[in-house]
Amino acid sequence: MSGNVELLNDTLAGAKAEGRSALIAYLPAGFPTVDGGIAAVKAVFEGGADVVEVGLPHSDPVLDGPVIQTADDIALRGGVRIADVMRTVREAYEATGKPVLVMTYWNPIDRYGVERFTAELAEAGGAGCILPDLPVQESALWREHAGKHGLATVFVVAPSSRDARLAEITAAGSGFVYAASLMGVTGTRESVGDQAQDLVRRTRATTDLPVCVGLGVSDAAQAREVAGFADGVIVGSAFVKLMLDAPDGAAGLDAVRALAADLAKGVRGTG
Repeated sequence: MSGNVELLNDTLAGAKAEGRSALIAYLPAGFPTVDGGIAAVKAVFEGGADVVEVGLPHSDPVLDGPVIQTADDIALRGGVRIADVMRTVREAYEATGKPVLVMTYWNPIDRYGVERFTAELAEAGGAGCILPDLPVQESALWREHAGKHGLATVFVVAPSSRDARLAEITAAGSGFVYAASLMGVTGTRESVGDQAQDLVRRTRATTDLPVCVGLGVSDAAQAREVAGFADGVIVGSAFVKLMLDAPDGAAGLDAVRALAADLAKGVRGTG
């Protein structure tokens, strides 16, 4: 089975045709349990997310703030494995027919085997992978296998990326470009800031790929702001925090579904 990069491309193009940004949600696999994580992904899709990134929990998540680190720790202590990440992708995709990516650091893929990982992700119906710490110049093996299996390779750019570096990164990527809105780790913030808008402008000058902004968006007003200049709005920590704070699993699912609905209005300019 080939992966779903075309589904991802069509979803992002469809949002653009509607004159809006896409809403991309992030949730870690295995949190609060494997079944609970699958239910959460389905809930954010039900609320209005266009795309979901499923995080592969890692013991040293250098780019993630305390909220996602806490969730990753819960998932790892629960014994989450790569097989559980693949199951999360499969069940979410089969239930919704919408694009599901995996976001992961490179080390777990390297240990697992690139060919094995890409083959299994494609077989599960995955649309691709976001690889925040894989340098483009070291990505040839990954891109070869991802391309063979119909998977997108999404790289991350940051405000510190110089224009020549942006061009190098975007030329190697597919699906979309993940623009980190500011320097630092993931987490909700009071404002997303001008850095993000400038980064999107500079990135767009190098590529026709959609440019989606993550790190810091937590409510409909911020989603609306980012949707004014980006092709996609990526929200992670705000969803995870709601689940961490919920008194029980059902309340957590209700909360993330409601936030997704609120953010969906934001990216449409109606929230």
